Amino acid sequence: MSVLPASAENIEKFADMISSGEAVAFPTETVYGLGVDAGNDEAVAKIFELKGRPQFNPLIVHVRDLAQAERLGVFSPLARSLAKAHWPDALTLVVPRSSDNPSHNEVSLLASAGLPSLALRVPAHPVAQELLAAVQCPLAAPSANKSGHLSPTQAAHVAKDFPNLPTLDGGVCSKGLESTIIGCLEDEPVLLRRGSLDAAALEETLGHKLSYLAEDDSQTAQLAPGRLARHYAPQAGLRLNAETVEQDEALLAFGKDAPSCENLCLNLSPLGNLIEAAANLFSHLHELDTTATRIAVMPIPNEGLGAAINDRLERAAAASK
Repeated sequence: MSVLPASAENIEKFADMISSGEAVAFPTETVYGLGVDAGNDEAVAKIFELKGRPQFNPLIVHVRDLAQAERLGVFSPLARSLAKAHWPDALTLVVPRSSDNPSHNEVSLLASAGLPSLALRVPAHPVAQELLAAVQCPLAAPSANKSGHLSPTQAAHVAKDFPNLPTLDGGVCSKGLESTIIGCLEDEPVLLRRGSLDAAALEETLGHKLSYLAEDDSQTAQLAPGRLARHYAPQAGLRLNAETVEQDEALLAFGKDAPSCENLCLNLSPLGNLIEAAANLFSHLHELDTTATRIAVMPIPNEGLGAAINDRLERAAAASK
């Protein structure tokens, strides 16, 4: 199975695959997305492995409508006005993650790179909408290409990078350029990424000009990808590449040969599986952070997803100093 027409039967098949933890490609009006169940930690980890993504960047989460989005994130009046005026369309809104339990159950912490925000979008493409209706869960879906490669606007483009990836063929993407991203974390929305939805239309809705934050601006730390050394800031101090555990430390272990620990120990992957380790990274850090003042972290192989795990651990360690 590779590229299949977007028939009702195939959409149901793809929904079943997503529910089983598999990754698929599907069309949106912007580009084709590499989609998984946003609440499945291991499925989200597979995205980073498939794309060869160098860091755990926040992913855009696709939902059916504003009602579903409001279960996951907190919408200010201005954010809600943008959503009502421009969804479904090529608009991504970055909002605070809801503190309610459904938010944490439906969207993996890995999908937001451990940050307290979510990037949410309601796609307009009918195939994307039918797939979201069939699977009945949010979809974490970056573009369906290897990192650094051209974004795919046709099913054939997806097959170049991922010849074995199940892909729903919805034709050529009508817009062919990624979504416009607006940050709604402060009092006033800000333009974070220019995209296929003209900023002028958004400014007309708001009644004023949008400010634009450059990609290296420190204020963008809560929304995007690798822009600061400090992303997740645990209260507990982290000691990396630990081979022993001190008396006052909890342990974030990896593999079968964990050192003895008198306090709480959580193992990212007892079998040494980097996909499992990536899936558990943020949830384990959060759990240890609630009980420990210091955390010893075992060495993680610096290859494949291990490089991304180490990147995030180094940022966390820098933040906790």
